[in-house]
Amino acid sequence: MQSDLPSHALLNTLDEALELLRPHVGADGMLHAPAEPLPSLLDQCEAACAAIEGPQPLRSFHHFACTGGTVMSKALFALPNTVVLSEIDPLSTQMLSDTGRVLFAPTDLIYSLRHSVRPVSDGVIIDTFLAALEAAKTGVEEGGRHLVLRDHAHSHFCMQKVDFTARPTLHEMLVRRFPLRSVVSMRHPLDSFLSLNKNQWVHFTPVTLEEYSRRHLAFLDRHAGIPVVLYEDFTIDPNAVLRSMCGHLALPFSPLATELIGAIRMSGDSGRKEGPIGPRPRREVPDEIEVQRGTSQSYRALCARFSYTP
Repeated sequence: MQSDLPSHALLNTLDEALELLRPHVGADGMLHAPAEPLPSLLDQCEAACAAIEGPQPLRSFHHFACTGGTVMSKALFALPNTVVLSEIDPLSTQMLSDTGRVLFAPTDLIYSLRHSVRPVSDGVIIDTFLAALEAAKTGVEEGGRHLVLRDHAHSHFCMQKVDFTARPTLHEMLVRRFPLRSVVSMRHPLDSFLSLNKNQWVHFTPVTLEEYSRRHLAFLDRHAGIPVVLYEDFTIDPNAVLRSMCGHLALPFSPLATELIGAIRMSGDSGRKEGPIGPRPRREVPDEIEVQRGTSQSYRALCARFSYTP
């Protein structure tokens, strides 16, 4: 929203200033560094930049819909000097109209390629995406910031018309081009499936807990070896989980970030917003889903993987 832009700019400026001052703050909270002439400060900045070994990693965050990914992404966005691109999947077809109507999207090169009279391959789409992302990453880092991509795994693993075994994940695309640091998040599959139903975002058939869990297991298998954080842990101690995520992603941690979540706006902001961060009671479980809890093998396997009670 336009009304949020000035506050975002102010927060970013303050964060950057605090990061620059932090090494000079003593135990008493006061600044003790002597004043430096301007040329000396510039020399120090150049030396600090030269001391960085190798390229900065790209960061990525992967999760299913309705698993708390938005609130955790907002916490990442509120970190000092961090830019989060929300809900990214260059091979997503969700924005394509079933009616054939072409929307006005003058800034979206991939959308235009998708609607070309002479269709292009997924390989061309991926190469276009990675080239643009490389330019964006370079520009963001030249401004002293860190770039994080939030995956839109729903486009890949939860769409009826998509063969999720036949195309690369966002993570598999990114690792081709960039040094990459990634995190996966997880929520109890019953709670996430109930929320998916409530939001009317079930885009696959059959609409069962078994089918949802089968797809979720496939997602996790494709992201094997990536550190996993649990949404339930985040609701209990958001700073502890955010600190862990920062460690995995090589990002600067700030305990203020979780206090600033309410000021962040991004796509996919569909979760329950009332009250502070904390554990919430489970939604009412319909009878047909209650029956599926006892019969779904994939659901029980998914729960067992993270020691959830089925």
